[in-house]
Amino acid sequence: MVLFPNCKINLGLHITGKRNDGFHNLQTVFYPLNITDALEIIPNPNPGDEVDFSISGISIDSTAQNNICVKAYLLLKKKIPQLPAVKIHLLKAIPTGAGLGGGSADGAYTLLLLNKKFNLNLSNNQLVNYALELGSDCPFFIIGKACFAEGRGELLTEISLSLSGFKFCIVNPHIHINTGWAFTQIKPAIPVESIHSFIQQPIETWKSKLKNDFEQPVLAHYPQLGPIKEELYKQGAIYAAMSGSGSTFFGIFHQHQIISTGHWPKNYFVKEVPAT
Repeated sequence: MVLFPNCKINLGLHITGKRNDGFHNLQTVFYPLNITDALEIIPNPNPGDEVDFSISGISIDSTAQNNICVKAYLLLKKKIPQLPAVKIHLLKAIPTGAGLGGGSADGAYTLLLLNKKFNLNLSNNQLVNYALELGSDCPFFIIGKACFAEGRGELLTEISLSLSGFKFCIVNPHIHINTGWAFTQIKPAIPVESIHSFIQQPIETWKSKLKNDFEQPVLAHYPQLGPIKEELYKQGAIYAAMSGSGSTFFGIFHQHQIISTGHWPKNYFVKEVPAT
């Protein structure tokens, strides 16, 4: 059985405070995009091995045991001891360390796929709670719809956000931004107005209002990223911003607009994606 974990972007992102547990409180809107990995799970013919994991596509600098898909399986195995041994294969296509949530999506979709494959009959709420044990933004990928997020990113409220008539241009320069470092660059503050309020306003107003707190310090440290945002606006983006802690940038365009890919270096990941 195969599922296709999709990525997300952040529409605005404010870090509002440091928590006692070491995490940060935030405000953001998670928005799903149809750039996907492929995840396959089949029964393991060698039941002596609980989980046999393999990966292809984009390489990941981690061992199999540290991969979030394996962690998701072991988490469910602990909750449900009768869960059969499996073979997991991940075809990695979403850029890593990019602010797109690809790893979190893989973990969440492993839970979804195991639930479906083996008829575990876990409720959406149970899957959301298990996903939170894997990572702060994993629960979003269980829901899979535009959400206003607070807390660590796990307090999710589904929102009505219609972007029909628009498309996204996603640009990733393959620069890995360390999320832990990025958080050290932020001075948390409560915003005057909530992102939830901004997102209800016309897209044409977002450029002056909808901000990502990580963008300024990341651009200061990686000045080569600045021209990406500038080029998106030159090509006619209504709104352009960095996703998460970077290094991916996105521009929102009208569907009829032509986006030139020739302006980007050949080693960049550049993709047009219709709004969902």
